[in-house]
Amino acid sequence: MVIYLDHAATTPLRVEAREAWLRASATSGNASSIHSAGQSARRLLEESRERLAAVVDCDPVEVVFTSGGTESVNLAITGLYRSRREADDRTTIVLPRAEHHATLDTVGWLAAHEGARVGSVGVDATARLDLDTWRAALADPDAAVATLLAANNEVGTVQPVRDAAAASATAAVPMHLDAVGAFGHVPLSFRRLRERSGSSSAGLVAMSIAAHKLGGPAGVGALIVARSATMQPLLHGGGQQRGLRSGTQDAAGAAAFAVAAELAFDELNAESARLAALRGRLEAGVRRLIPDVRVSAGDAERLPGHLHLIFPGAQGDSLLLLLDMAGIAVSTGSACQAGVPEPSHVVAAMGLGDEAARSALRLTLGATTTDEDVDAVLRALPAAYERARTAGMSSRKVGHRPPRLAPGIRS
Repeated sequence: MVIYLDHAATTPLRVEAREAWLRASATSGNASSIHSAGQSARRLLEESRERLAAVVDCDPVEVVFTSGGTESVNLAITGLYRSRREADDRTTIVLPRAEHHATLDTVGWLAAHEGARVGSVGVDATARLDLDTWRAALADPDAAVATLLAANNEVGTVQPVRDAAAASATAAVPMHLDAVGAFGHVPLSFRRLRERSGSSSAGLVAMSIAAHKLGGPAGVGALIVARSATMQPLLHGGGQQRGLRSGTQDAAGAAAFAVAAELAFDELNAESARLAALRGRLEAGVRRLIPDVRVSAGDAERLPGHLHLIFPGAQGDSLLLLLDMAGIAVSTGSACQAGVPEPSHVVAAMGLGDEAARSALRLTLGATTTDEDVDAVLRALPAAYERARTAGMSSRKVGHRPPRLAPGIRS
């Protein structure tokens, strides 16, 4: 039996979401067809859109279903950037240095191929956004679009989203919020975060979410796009979903996503308290057993299930494999690098150094985590650390992957 502590990568499918998917998948018909079978699929799809919109606190028409978080992030950043560049020739994309690779690589591609400039914003030692630098970057007359994680996907730090969104509205810069890891785990209201934006196309105008982070199926996501947003599509075809995301829509996936989101938000307060208590017990136990350990962002507001640790003198990759042999699944950071372990660019952005970046381990708790799981990790971790520390640090060169910038582009 595997003790699963990698819920930030993906969390198990809820029984209710699976059942909703199976029921919905029995409905024949393409939701864009005009015959009765197609209209049955359309009703199911639009009911699911309405249910998800109620959880997100937005209008149903603002929910654009996608294949997941990465597509949503790509659509938001690229679509907003191209619209702004076409409208007034602005080309700077403002983003913190500790963003997810879905963002970093999208911005890097736009820099290399479409003339984007990168307005890089620092984070502090807890990976929290520096608001003063954020405001200064937004004040750049060339600022085209801004993007920000709602909570850091590696160390779990919750960002000052309301203040960041208000600053982008004041600067008249459209902002995208990557809420893939935070949605369903902390309170989020698209409507409230847009209060300073009103009906303008600036401020928070887009928010990415994904089903598999809260008990829905993998391969289903959504981009919440304000009615007033100006955004170019990535896909062209039938003009579905306001023309922003053409293609046959996944009605069954949408139904499962809506159910998972409703359940996650119904349980949010109680589950957050339960996970925070389990994480607190795990953190205290690790500190007691391994005094040298460093808890990343330990004093910051974090997602309730996140525990990010740095083990001096030990390779994070080695710890991961040793724990895996003991039947415990953890990670060294994001799971979105095509299965290739990399030193944490987040730890590097926090100013903790290359060795710390290679010594990181992320343990993320979720719906299936129990007290017994915590006990098992505390039993296995000291021996794994001792073996990893004895093996020592790799001599390979640290290879962070910042945005790939074209020659002459500033960061």
